[in-house]
Amino acid sequence: MKPLVLTPGEPAGIGPDITVMMAVRGALDRMVVVGDPDVLSARARQLRLKLNLSEYSGGRLKRHALNIIPVPVGAPVQPGRLDVRNARYVLKTLDLAAQGCLQGRFAGLVTGPVHKSIINQARIPFTGHTEYLARLCGSQKPVMLLTAQTLRVALATTHLPLKDVPAAITRETLVEVLTILHNDLEKRFRIDNPHILVCGLNPHAGEDGHLGTEEIETIIPTLEALRDKGLNLTGPLPADTVFTPRHMVDADAILAMYHDQGLPVLKHVGFGSAVNVTLGLKIIRTSVDHGTALTLAGTGKAETGSLKAAILLANQLAHGG
Repeated sequence: MKPLVLTPGEPAGIGPDITVMMAVRGALDRMVVVGDPDVLSARARQLRLKLNLSEYSGGRLKRHALNIIPVPVGAPVQPGRLDVRNARYVLKTLDLAAQGCLQGRFAGLVTGPVHKSIINQARIPFTGHTEYLARLCGSQKPVMLLTAQTLRVALATTHLPLKDVPAAITRETLVEVLTILHNDLEKRFRIDNPHILVCGLNPHAGEDGHLGTEEIETIIPTLEALRDKGLNLTGPLPADTVFTPRHMVDADAILAMYHDQGLPVLKHVGFGSAVNVTLGLKIIRTSVDHGTALTLAGTGKAETGSLKAAILLANQLAHGG
């Protein structure tokens, strides 16, 4: 069985902490980590944990060890203190891990948290893992899906300023996103005929055009066309009531129109144990639902729940268990 691969993310954040904490519990024994072994060893010492590292070059994994593909950082790492010289290191770990998945050496990718601003300060345009991995994989349209317990929320748009969202909600975009969501719920999550609830863009889903016309002009015609093609869609529904039990009882996923329309509810339900999944890629990719938490780096106070959930889900999507 092919191993999963993990990138710890920003070296000054809690990514190395939670990687080390999971490793010493034996939770990474069937995984390969791409990162700097010196950073992980130093963080383990700071956390007073005993870490056994083994360089991985393919083949069988060494038992009772963190199997690692070494990538050196660009500058010394201090927990909690960002350094622009390490931005390219973060991206190199993603490049190597994604390439390994595309080549069939790894069953899926699990990512730790990165810090977008420091990568952009290095003059590297970067809006997030989702878009970056889509480019690496040659995917035109990635779809962000977050899961927590039985709740799944996908996004029609991802990291956009709110003022740019309405123009980004087009018939073409919705067709592409909903088709990917439907197909990956069937293929990856093994759900037959998935039922997807679709949020409106405006308050009260536009209230028959009195609070906006995007529903009438774009969303409703698109959903009708997709229903004719066999997709099981309900909506557009008001975002302030779509998450109530009456609507959720037989729903497999909800499509929110923008980032902060759906994710506050999901993170209220499962922050610390939620998982970010990128749909529409040629590879399986899951991630933690939290950021780099610089103030917690090296303190031993970081929580591993989301990383554990991300690994479990990646394993389920890759191996069916």
